[in-house]
Amino acid sequence: MRDLYQRLALTPDANNQQIKSALARCPNSALRQDATSVFAVAPHRETYDTLHHTLSDIGRLRARLGLTHGAHWQGDVANDFSLPPDNAISRHDELVDRVSHAVSLYNRWRRLRGPWLLIAVFTVGAGIGLALGFALSLGLGLG
Repeated sequence: MRDLYQRLALTPDANNQQIKSALARCPNSALRQDATSVFAVAPHRETYDTLHHTLSDIGRLRARLGLTHGAHWQGDVANDFSLPPDNAISRHDELVDRVSHAVSLYNRWRRLRGPWLLIAVFTVGAGIGLALGFALSLGLGLG
């Protein structure tokens, strides 16, 4: 489906006078004929507006997800509702990144916990041994 509003340089809330003016300026007879058949009859325009809104939403969703048409769909054939990829990071992706970072920090801490625990036990044991040895040497020197 073609985006008749886009191709006629109109907004979806254009009134009948604006549509008639755009149709009079349109150099493409096939486009002019399609737009006339859609916009001339009120129920047809209501149906088209509903579909236009839905396809615009899908185009925005595809852009948000980074989906674009392949090379064979490029040009003005069938991508009226395609938008360029939206490079903004979604809240879901941001949350996934933060959780992944926290998990990597936790895994690094678990991996290093064993050697540091061994070093801490050795240091405490050596400290206690030195303190007892010092106290013992002082006790023997007094007697």
